[in-house]
Amino acid sequence: MKKKSAVLFGLLFGLALQAQPSQWPLRVTRNGSTIVTYQPQVEDWKNFAELDWRSAFTVTPPGGTPAVGVMSARGKTDTDPGKDLVMISQITIKTLHFPSLEPATAAKMEQLVRSLVPEVTSISLRQLTACVPAETAPPPRNAAVRNDPPAIFVSARPAILLFVEGQPQLAAIKDTSLEFVVNTIWPVFLDKPKATYYLLVGDEWLTANNLAGPWATAAKLPPDMAKLPKDQMWASLAKVIPPPTAKKPVVPTVFYSTAPAEVVLFEGAPKYEPIPGTGLRLAANTESDVIVDTSTNHYYVLISGRWFRSNGLNGPWTFATPDLPTDFAKIPANSSAARVLESVPGTDEAKDAVLLAQVPTTIEVDPATASKQAKVTYSGPPKFEPIAGTPLSYATNTADKVIKSGDVYYLCLQGIWFLSTTPQGPWTTASSVPEVIYTIPASSPVHNVTYVTQTTTSTGTVTASHTAGYVGAFVIGLTVGAVITHGSGYYYPPYIYRPPYGYPIYHPYPVTYGYHAHYYGPYGSSHAAYTPYGAARVSAGYNPYTGTYARGGTVATPYGSRSAAQAYNPYTGAYAATAQGSAPGSQWGSSVVSKGGQSAYAQHYSTAQGTVGSIQTSEGGKAVGARGSGGSAMAGKTAGGDMYAGKDGNVYKNTGEGWNKYDNGSWNAVTPPSTAGAQQRAASGQQRAQSAQGQAAASGYSTHDLNNEMQNRQRGSAQASAYQRSGSSSRSSGTRSRRR
Repeated sequence: MKKKSAVLFGLLFGLALQAQPSQWPLRVTRNGSTIVTYQPQVEDWKNFAELDWRSAFTVTPPGGTPAVGVMSARGKTDTDPGKDLVMISQITIKTLHFPSLEPATAAKMEQLVRSLVPEVTSISLRQLTACVPAETAPPPRNAAVRNDPPAIFVSARPAILLFVEGQPQLAAIKDTSLEFVVNTIWPVFLDKPKATYYLLVGDEWLTANNLAGPWATAAKLPPDMAKLPKDQMWASLAKVIPPPTAKKPVVPTVFYSTAPAEVVLFEGAPKYEPIPGTGLRLAANTESDVIVDTSTNHYYVLISGRWFRSNGLNGPWTFATPDLPTDFAKIPANSSAARVLESVPGTDEAKDAVLLAQVPTTIEVDPATASKQAKVTYSGPPKFEPIAGTPLSYATNTADKVIKSGDVYYLCLQGIWFLSTTPQGPWTTASSVPEVIYTIPASSPVHNVTYVTQTTTSTGTVTASHTAGYVGAFVIGLTVGAVITHGSGYYYPPYIYRPPYGYPIYHPYPVTYGYHAHYYGPYGSSHAAYTPYGAARVSAGYNPYTGTYARGGTVATPYGSRSAAQAYNPYTGAYAATAQGSAPGSQWGSSVVSKGGQSAYAQHYSTAQGTVGSIQTSEGGKAVGARGSGGSAMAGKTAGGDMYAGKDGNVYKNTGEGWNKYDNGSWNAVTPPSTAGAQQRAASGQQRAQSAQGQAAASGYSTHDLNNEMQNRQRGSAQASAYQRSGSSSRSSGTRSRRR
C-alpha cells in the first residue's frame, strides 16, 4: 500500500510541477464531438472555495453544425497563487441555454454538452480575480500599519545603500587582526591596526576610514584578508580575494544609514516622459516609480506600495496615497506607467491586487506526521519579550515565530500552527488557535501570524490557511480605496546573540524600507527588490549547527518565496537554498500534505477528481491538459473570436466596433440601449440615462455590463501574461524587468 501511494504521489507531483493555468477558450474533443468553452464570467466565488460562473460555448456534433449556447456552472476551487493557478474540480452544470435552437434539438445538444464538459480544469488566478464582481468580493481586512516616510537618497550615478541596523556591532575574526560588522547584510570588515574599513560591492572592494565614507577603490587588501576564505563562514569570498582585475573600477556612491532608508537611483540626470491623457510625467531612466505632476510641480515616488510627495527630489517627503491627484487614476493601462495603477486607490488594478491578497493558500496536514518535523532553534536559552497591548509574549532569539499565551507556547512554522507546554517542544499540531493571538498589533514583529488560521476537519486532518499578510503584504485605505502596502512600516531592531564561542548570531526582522534600491553597471542586479504583491529582503543568518554564516537573498510574495543562494525569509522564518524557492507548507512533502488520500504539493495541483499538467511541442505549440474521470481537454485558440455569455442567456462578441449578438443562427449588430430612442426624444442628460436604463432592463442586457466584462477579461489576461513573463526573473532573483 505504501509503495502504491508513493508511485501515485510521484506521478501527481511530476505533473504538478508542470502545471500551468489553462488558456481560454478551452476545447474538448471526444468521439468526434467538440465543445469550445470561453473564459468563465464569475458570478460568485464563495469563500474562495466554490465558484459560480457562466460561459459562452459552441458545441459541434460529429459531422454536424456548431450550436452556440450559454452555460451556468459551479465547481470547487483549489488555488496556488505562487503559480497563478486556480484548479476547478467537481464541475456541475446548473443550466444550459441555446438561444437559436428548437426545444427538441436543444435537448439533444444539452446531453452532448454534459458528456463533454470536463470534471477538472484550471484558470489563471489573475484572470479569475479580475472578473470577480465587486459586489460579491469580501471586505478586506484593514491593517494598522505606519506610513511615515523613510529617508530617501537620490543619485544620478551608481550607488548603494549601506544599511547597518542600529549602531555598528563588531566581532573579531579568529586568527586575524580583522573584525566584521555583524548587523548588516553587506560584507564589511575593519582592519583594526589601521582603523580602516573594507566593503565588498559585487566583486569590487572599497575602503574608508569611516562607515559614513568617503569610500574609494581599495588598491590592495590587508594581508589577513587572505585568511578569510579558509574560514567556513567566509568561504564564499574566495573568488574576490585577491580582488579580480577590474578594467575600469567605478566607485559607487555609498549612502550610509543606521535606520531603514531608500535609494532612488537614476541613470544619469533624471529624464521624464509624458503619460498620455494626463498632466503627469514619468521618470524614464530609473527602476523606481517617480512621477511629476506638472500642474503643481509636485514629485511623487512609490515605495513599498506607498506614495510619498515632495516639492523636489531632495524632499522633505510626506505620505500621499490618500490624496493623489485625480490624473493618477487616468494613467492608461497600456502606458509605461501602468504598473503603478495597483497602488492608486480606486483603480481596477488596485481592486484586483486587494482581492488577490485575500485569496487564501490552504493546506491540509496530517497532525501526527507534521508534529514530528516541527523544531525550533534558539540562540542561547529561549528569551521572550511582551507584546504591547496583549497578555502575550514572543521569542526574540529565534528565527521562528514562537508566542507564549498563558502556560502554552504556540509556533507558527511555514503557515502551520503547533503548540507545546515548553518553548523547545515537543510540538503538537494545533487543532485551533486562541483568539487572543489575532489581537497582536502591527507594531510587533510577529504580527504577520495573525493572517494564519487553522481548523480541524471532520476526518481528523488539520486545515491551515494564510493570506498575503503572512508574508508582509497588507491592505490599507478602506475609506478612500484599498491598496496593498509591503511591510508594516514599523522598524523592529534585530536581535544579536554573542555565544560563548563562535561568531555572533544576527536575527534580523522584516524591514519595510531599505532593500528597494537597484544597482547598475559593475554592481550587477539589485541586491533585493519588492514585487507587486510581496516584500523582498536580503538577509543574513547564522546556523549554529554548521557554523555557516549564510548571506543571501529572498523575495517573498503573499504565497511563498523565491530565493537565490542560501537565504532567510524573515516573515516565515524559513531558510532556502534553491533558486526555485518554496511555498508555505510545501516543505512537508507527501507524507504530510494530503487531501482525500490523493494529493500532491500542498493540494494545489491535484484532487481526488484529477490532475492538471502542461505540455510544449517542438513546433512551439502549447497546451494544457486536464485529466479526470470525465475525459480529457485541451486549451487552444479558435477562429470564432472571444465570446461572452450575457445575463439574458444570449451570446455576444465584440467586433472592435461594437457588440454582435448571436440570433437565429447568425451574428447581428447590437444597438446600445443608451442610443436607442435618442432621435425620438430631445431630453436632458438625466432623462436619456433613465431611458437607457429602462430599455436595457426591458431587453435583458446592458452593453455597459458587457464592456465591463470585456475590460475585466482583457485586464486579467494582461496581468496573467505579465506574471508569467516575469517568472524567470522576478520570482527567481527578486528583480523586476527594466523599463525601456
